[in-house]
Amino acid sequence: MADSIKLLTDEQRAILNEFREKVGDCQLVDSSDAFLIKWLVARNYKVDQAEKMLRQSLEWRRLNRVNEILQTWTPPQVIEKYYSIGQTGYDKFGCPLWISAQGPIDIRGIMQSTTKKELMRFMIYIMEKNALNMRQNPERCLSQSICVVADMEHLSMWQMAYRPVSQIRNEMVSIYEANYPENLRRIFIINAPKLFTVIYNMMRPFMNQVTIDKICVYGFDKDEWQSALLKDIEADQLPAHYGGTMTDPATGDPKCPHKLNMGGEVPHSYYVSNSKPVPKEGMQSLEIGSGSRKNLEFEIGTTNSVLRWEFMTEGGDIGFRIYHVAGSKQDIVEVVPVSRIESHLVMEEGEIICDYIGKYVVEFENSFSFFKSKKVYYNVELAVK
Repeated sequence: MADSIKLLTDEQRAILNEFREKVGDCQLVDSSDAFLIKWLVARNYKVDQAEKMLRQSLEWRRLNRVNEILQTWTPPQVIEKYYSIGQTGYDKFGCPLWISAQGPIDIRGIMQSTTKKELMRFMIYIMEKNALNMRQNPERCLSQSICVVADMEHLSMWQMAYRPVSQIRNEMVSIYEANYPENLRRIFIINAPKLFTVIYNMMRPFMNQVTIDKICVYGFDKDEWQSALLKDIEADQLPAHYGGTMTDPATGDPKCPHKLNMGGEVPHSYYVSNSKPVPKEGMQSLEIGSGSRKNLEFEIGTTNSVLRWEFMTEGGDIGFRIYHVAGSKQDIVEVVPVSRIESHLVMEEGEIICDYIGKYVVEFENSFSFFKSKKVYYNVELAVK
């Protein structure tokens, strides 16, 4: 990225300066040229489009408290222990090298032990951890992008057919594309079984062509993918299990558990099925039939109001969103985009600062369920910050 900045044409440099001026009022975690260029490249140096993309991302960060995630959030123990991912070093281009052994991950066990929201938050946590590393080590991270090795050995259809997995996968691709542009230099997918082609084709509609062009897929020919890895990665930055020379300093383990874990079956002691939430005293309730939805309306009189909620369900997960009804045309402005919440497993809690005066609508919807009704216990309140 540093070299690409030096190679900017006079026209591109002028566009960068214009873009910097346009977003000068934004509170950016990183205001470097390298960071700003990512947004311009993602929108083909069209300043207005890049500005819109960046501002939308900043709003997403605000709503989800992403700037605070490394200081205020701790990943659930079951994810840290059984979700395989870790940084082992850097590639030859100065990109942090991350490896994930996808095949041995007991994704069903993890999903039985935590929520989709927590797992997605972990993915964001990892991306923010990587971004902080790049900001703090510019002399080592020569490029503001990453290199990933995804090992698909032992991946099974039983794992990938699990519906919550496909939902998380597609949502995370969308989040990545919208909020971490030009963050990927290369991803090596190795030991990919035939079923991966099906999965990959399902993911492609959520990805832009620039990202697709950075993905290299290899089957089970070890010589082929090891040669490809070592072309981009020095041997001492790569675990011996993947063709490098790195081993665990204490045990000599070629899989380098001091850098990353290799997944494994989640013990049933982590499962939350026996500790489902119970309604709190004073909660109101709604019965939401199959294929239907119900709304709660709140009139906001001042922009420093805070809308807080907590809810749980009986009968399964529920769709949840919040929107603002604006103007005489009753236009809908999404505030909290619709998402299916696993509130039958864990009490859902949250809050937003109301930026608009007028009507806010909290919506519970069960349109995805054709046969099963859901009961929602909730408490929603307004407060002045």
